Amino acid sequence: MRAVIIEEFGDASGMRVVERETPVVPPGHVLIRTEAIGVGGVDAVIRRGTVGSVSAAGMIPGSEVAGTVVSVGAGVDDSWIGRRVWAFTGISGGYAEFAVAHVDDLSVIPSGLSSSDAATLGSAATVAHFALAHARFRSGESVLVRGAAGSIGIAAIELAVRGGASAVAATTASSERGRRLRERGATHILDRAGQGDGEAPDVFDVIIDIAGGAEVPAFLDRLAPNGRFVLVGAVAGFPPPDFGLTLLRSFQQSRSFATFSLATIPVAERNQAREELLRLAARGELSAVVDEILPLEEAPEAHRRMDDGSVFGRIVLVPTAR
Repeated sequence: MRAVIIEEFGDASGMRVVERETPVVPPGHVLIRTEAIGVGGVDAVIRRGTVGSVSAAGMIPGSEVAGTVVSVGAGVDDSWIGRRVWAFTGISGGYAEFAVAHVDDLSVIPSGLSSSDAATLGSAATVAHFALAHARFRSGESVLVRGAAGSIGIAAIELAVRGGASAVAATTASSERGRRLRERGATHILDRAGQGDGEAPDVFDVIIDIAGGAEVPAFLDRLAPNGRFVLVGAVAGFPPPDFGLTLLRSFQQSRSFATFSLATIPVAERNQAREELLRLAARGELSAVVDEILPLEEAPEAHRRMDDGSVFGRIVLVPTAR
């Protein structure tokens, strides 16, 4: 099979396409012929080598695929064979013509939903759903989504609107992106520093942050009394070591900070939520925003676009016929 590997960690030029043996399917797993591969922020973070020694050179990046199950390992019901599924492959293994995933990490793609849409939403919408739950978001509260132009941010906006938010603000880098975020329900558009809309609330009940980085303390100061800040990503890097001082200085505001990872959600609960979200998308009630569909060979170009911040939604890779 063809696969993309990270030959050298750093910029996108360190990636290339190679021939690899099709994976052997371990017990409890399935083999998927990929039809669509999601390019996520975590892929770029891993490729840059900024998250420590999580992998070795030569790894196949990618954690999210959609396609058809072609074989199963020991202990897996063979009724999975032939099903179209979304799958989580771990931190690696997705950028390839075939990918392996544990049977617990599969969700059947509903009819009417394309593989590209499933690869765009399967992880992103599920993260957004549980991040809002982790923040104890309730109808009538105000929400700020930081780093809103990616697939998680767009889903968070739409789910907050569905949940009855009183206001949904979004930070983004351009007026064009702001226009598109308004089309998806954002009521206020802010620049990356959280400014630019004089009618936006000064503080928010809930902040969902996909970006992280040096600006986290400034956004902690945008929390209302009893406000909750949930960090779900760090595409801009980790917060400064002393970021917690911001919370201590506003002790009487009872603000709180939390991180969130989907890995903490029980398998059955996580999969049930994902399947419902995919059904919403199939009915047109949740947007799968595919920025561009590129052939597998253009994975470096997808990552260059991720690095320059020009992606709205998610880029999807597709294997091309040989």
